[in-house]
Amino acid sequence: MGVIIKRNVILRAIVTPSLRKELLAELDEAVEDVDQRIQQIDFSTKPYLMELQRTNLQQAIQVRKQIEAEKQKHEDLKQALGERKQQISNLKDGEEIVRGLLESWVEVDVGDDLGEVLGGVEIVTKDDKIVEIRKHAPLPLGEQPAIPVAERVPRPAIITDLSGGVGGK
Repeated sequence: MGVIIKRNVILRAIVTPSLRKELLAELDEAVEDVDQRIQQIDFSTKPYLMELQRTNLQQAIQVRKQIEAEKQKHEDLKQALGERKQQISNLKDGEEIVRGLLESWVEVDVGDDLGEVLGGVEIVTKDDKIVEIRKHAPLPLGEQPAIPVAERVPRPAIITDLSGGVGGK
């Protein structure tokens, strides 16, 4: 009886002028969104602050501090996006970058090497076309990097029986 399990797949992209242009456009759009959020904070809080200053000056000072802290978070994000744009501009054609993490389903059966099945799988694209699918052999158990318990991200495996049940029932 086989089961189908979900595994992670790394999505990589080979840098090309069109990819660089696409990434920079995405970041420009993100910067615009951050700017709009900052403007919205100013627009939506200004009348409230003015009214609050008339009725409770101490509370108005506290609220203003909170608003300024929120605006600073957005400014920091905007600066980080600018730094990311610089990094992307400096990428050389032909370099590989990680674009994200995908999931795929794989069938396993009795006798399969789970480490091999769940070992590293990568899809490499160039201008949105798949150019390579890589399978990495898993590291031997003694060479697996130790992950402190506090840093583990809980990701429950979804296991589906081929007969349609969940959890191998």
